Amino acid sequence: MKILLPIDGTELALHEVRFALRLATEGLKASFLLANVQEPASFYEVVTAHDAAVLETISHSAGQHALQPALDLLHQAGMEAETVVVTGDAAHAVVDLIEEHSCDLVIIGTRAMGLLRKALSGSVAQDLVNASPVPVLLVKPPAEPEPTLDDAE
Repeated sequence: MKILLPIDGTELALHEVRFALRLATEGLKASFLLANVQEPASFYEVVTAHDAAVLETISHSAGQHALQPALDLLHQAGMEAETVVVTGDAAHAVVDLIEEHSCDLVIIGTRAMGLLRKALSGSVAQDLVNASPVPVLLVKPPAEPEPTLDDAE
């Protein structure tokens, strides 16, 4: 099974990688594709850079940097992974990657957003659930640790 893990460089993305690793250590035979989607350059960036190749290089480097901690986690667990950095709308780019790399499953986290924020901004995970040709496994954020008495001091 080929599992696509969209990685945005956050701690929550690493939580998703740990979840995928747990599936693999419990017997799921899987390979991994780590993907980072960079936003397209803004009009200002295009006008001021004067060189599209420079913007592309910077964007690709930022994506590789975001992928590195997840790749390190997989390597520490003895797993190999492919990596890819693309530019575009996150949900559409992930759907394209699913098809290009013949992925069987996507594991993505959900963000703990309030209803108003979710209604205004939408959700990449929700967009992906609606558009994906393969199953999408949503991983909830880890529960916040309960405050202890020592924290109150």
